[in-house]
Amino acid sequence: MTHTLTLKTIEPVTPDTYHLVFDRPKSLSFQPGQGVDLALDRDGWRDEARPFTPVSLPDEPTLDFVIKSYPDHDGVTKRIARMEPGDRVVIDDPWGAIRDEGPGVFIAGGAGVTPFIAILRQRLADEGTLEGCRLIFSNATEADIILRDEFEDMDGLECVFTVTDQPDAGVETSRIDRDFLERHVEPDEGVFYVCGPDEMIEDVVAALRALGVEDERIVTEDFD
Repeated sequence: MTHTLTLKTIEPVTPDTYHLVFDRPKSLSFQPGQGVDLALDRDGWRDEARPFTPVSLPDEPTLDFVIKSYPDHDGVTKRIARMEPGDRVVIDDPWGAIRDEGPGVFIAGGAGVTPFIAILRQRLADEGTLEGCRLIFSNATEADIILRDEFEDMDGLECVFTVTDQPDAGVETSRIDRDFLERHVEPDEGVFYVCGPDEMIEDVVAALRALGVEDERIVTEDFD
């Protein structure tokens, strides 16, 4: 089933990432962490669907997304960044393997953090705290850290930020590899959620396995 959404507002949250708020169809239901295939409702773009994850919660009246734009390529995300209130998109029914399976470590690269936003928001709303949860979030620079203030303000959530292209940053400045994970996680601390670029997912999953984390405690979209 497809749904047509009308854009209500669009605002930047980093220099190249935008918070988009859409009218939400009454027939749409989803679980925090699930994604949808989204296409611009305009000629030449309706067949160019891309996966994005709602960051709003299932009981909220709007459907919100946080979408990173890649302006050097004339693709869907560049066009999304240029959207204006009243513009429309088309989405399919939600899908995805990433969902809340309990407290643990959330490891994200760039826009890969978006499935975790709704999961953490929902868990905080339900439990009142994110005690036992840690977010490890990698970006190019500190300016690229999506919703940093919100994450840091989430009660009980331990945040570990790292950047790879800013040597003088006020956070960690290394890739998330086995050495990094050895310093920041314990192999027996619950579920490990991983989302980001494919290469990063492969590397992080391999590192977690090498540290003794069993496959059944690793949650990714493409995990096999």
